[in-house]
Amino acid sequence: MTGARKPVVEVRRSQRRRRTVSAYRDGERVVVLIPDQFSRAEESEWVDRMLARLAAREGKLARSDTELLARATRLIELHLIEYGSQAVPASVRWVTNQNGRWGSCTPADRTIRISHRLQDMPEWVLDYVLMHELAHLIVPSHNAEFWALVGRYPRTERARGYLEGVAAAAGAPLDA
Repeated sequence: MTGARKPVVEVRRSQRRRRTVSAYRDGERVVVLIPDQFSRAEESEWVDRMLARLAAREGKLARSDTELLARATRLIELHLIEYGSQAVPASVRWVTNQNGRWGSCTPADRTIRISHRLQDMPEWVLDYVLMHELAHLIVPSHNAEFWALVGRYPRTERARGYLEGVAAAAGAPLDA
């Protein structure tokens, strides 16, 4: 974290925690959860480790939001060009709080959120999820017109099958 100001850190010890350490951002503060039996040296080591992990994750997400918007723009140009500004989102960003969905769209404010779980999947799968969410800017429901728009993406069926396989392996339902 060179050159960056170290955030305020709150360490919470838990008697129920045995080995795991986790951290999350709560506003400007970082909360680090550690086992109660950790020594002060272990606490200090884990706080530094978790701050580095959070910074890396947040840096990765922040850097790629611009790339994500560029991918969406390319998909619009290839498959939805005749819809003009109606297909253009106000923002497209990665999020870490969507573990039950691959993506979501709020047509009212034209925002699209894509689950960070897609970052390690093939690009054509990410493009399918983006296309799905872009189609919601034009047709909010999952009706025939919506699916016709999504179907303009040539790898729709393949990507849906891929995501169904990932969801089945994880024991979760498909939800784009």
